[in-house]
Formats: sequence, structure tokens, C-alpha cells
Amino acid sequence: MKLISYLNSRDEDELGLLCNDAVYKLTDLDKALPTNMSDLLFEGSEAIERAQLLNNKIQESPADYKSKLKLQDLNLLAPVPFPSSLRDAYAFRQHVAAGRKNRGLDMIPEFDQFPVFYFSNHNAVSGPGELEFMSDHFDKLDFELEVAIVIGKEGRNIKAEEADEYIAGFMIMNDFSARSLQMQEMKLNLGPAKGKDFCTSIGPVLVTPDELHDRLIDPKEGHTGNCYDLEMKAYVNGKKVSEGNMADMHWTFAEIIERCSYGVELLPGDVIGSGTVGTGCFLELNGTGKRLDENYKEQWLKAGDTISLEIEGLGRLENIIKAEQSNFSIMKKLKT
Repeated sequence: MKLISYLNSRDEDELGLLCNDAVYKLTDLDKALPTNMSDLLFEGSEAIERAQLLNNKIQESPADYKSKLKLQDLNLLAPVPFPSSLRDAYAFRQHVAAGRKNRGLDMIPEFDQFPVFYFSNHNAVSGPGELEFMSDHFDKLDFELEVAIVIGKEGRNIKAEEADEYIAGFMIMNDFSARSLQMQEMKLNLGPAKGKDFCTSIGPVLVTPDELHDRLIDPKEGHTGNCYDLEMKAYVNGKKVSEGNMADMHWTFAEIIERCSYGVELLPGDVIGSGTVGTGCFLELNGTGKRLDENYKEQWLKAGDTISLEIEGLGRLENIIKAEQSNFSIMKKLKT
């Protein structure tokens, strides 16, 4: 099942079912179902199963159901427009190892001991479309090609062996990063904040696990949980700049959930990112390029760019970068 959130005529987030390339307003199919994603997730498995049943019926007999909505006419939001929290993990070994090598560092052994994550700003989540950034963000503005999950039921101290049952769906995630701001603040050893908190784009759809069942593969030796063979690609202005695969995740989402839920309640609507796939950001690509060739020309996102992320089975998340009209700069203030 594929679910979308869009802005309706009352400027409210509305929940739609995407099936056979047609969009159906969920409450038109069943008035007892919630009107938005947050309520659907909080109502839990019974509501999701009812929506799934409708999806199956439409697939079996599309002529019996009339869609009044066209995807291209909708103002799409993030599939989960109002996450209850936003965590981002560090699950791809290639990305971590390459980043450390580019800085002249050995691979950190703790990476193999436990999955790590940080909290980002769940109030700065966007979906497809135009995004406006401040001037300081454009000082080494970067994308990050990631997969995200959304939690579908409440749980605490969730064992990895059971954790996949808590995943309501998968989405593409772009963890936008202002690298100069990030490098400034991380000298203080407190983790990223202003370098990360201004925008995370997710979408365009939430895809339930059953849709990806045929792409399941065994996890890496010694690991627990579902693993998927899904190609991941990134394009800037139509030119491919990154390519990887979800199968390369060292830590599974099940293991990440186990770590996140230790002593803490996970709630429906919590979003958790995978971290960046290998080659999945300019920071890594530029670092590797300059390490191999001192004349390598760095690339960063700039105003007017279109950044598109594609993941097999999850669609294409496209954003157009715009500059916000403001003269305010915290970097300039710091320098003076």
C-alpha cells in the first residue's frame, strides 16, 4: 500500500491512497478511517489493515472505484507531515569509512558495536517541491541520500527480533546539511544542530512493508532484521551524482529500533532515518575526489538547483532549492 499526504482546499493535511497511478481520498472510501496520517498511525493496526483491504479491493477491481484526484494536481506534503520525533542513524559502513579516511582517520571500532543516532528537528520536515534556505545554509549546502521508516505502534525495549513488526512504512529521506555550520559547531563535541535542523525532506509516499516483500534479502552475518535490495540514486539538475543500495546497510532498522527504544517509548509517527548511503552526499564525494586529485573541483547545492532522490519501490523525491530573502547571518556575526 502507498499512502500520500496532501494539502486540501481548507489548507489541512489530507490522507490519500495511491493505487494503480490513481489517488483516492481515504475517507471517501471509508468514512470511518482517519483524515490524516497522524491519526491513522495512532489508531494503529486495525485502521491500517482496513486501508490495506481497500487498497487490495481497488487493485482487484479498479473499475468499481472512481478516483476524483490526480496526483499531478495535488500539493504534496511529506507523507508524515507532523512526525512525533525525528531520529537519524549512521547505518552505512561505506559512508562512515570513506568520511573518516578522507579526514585521515582510521575506521572507528565502535561502529561495529552498536548503531548510533542523533535527534533532528521534527518541526522542520518538508515534502516534495520548493524549499527556501537562509544564506548561511548555502555555505557548503549538501544533500544526504537516505531511507526512512515510520513507527506504527507504541513500544519500549523492543527486541530486534520483533522490531520489524513496528515499522508502518518506508520513505525516501533527504537530510539537508549546511556543512560549514555543522563543522563549526561539532568542534564543541555536542553533535550537529544548526547544520541539520533547518530542513529534512521525506516522501513522496509512505510505502508499507508488504510492497517490498519481494526485495527482502538476508541481513549481514551476525545481524538481525529485514534487509532489502533496493537501488538508491541521487541526481542534481538531472545528472546522476550518487548511487548505492539499501542492502549495504550494516545495521538493520530492526537493530536501530532496538537501540532507540531502550528505556524509551517509541510512538506512532516517530520517523527514523538510515543515515547516508555510501557516496550519498557531496561531503563524502568531494572529500574522496580531493584526496585522489588535488585539482578536484568541489560541488555543493546552490539556489536554483533541483535535487532528486530515487529509491526502488519508494519513488522519486524531488526538491527545488531557493534562497530566502534575508540579510541575517549567524556566520557573519560569529566572524565579527
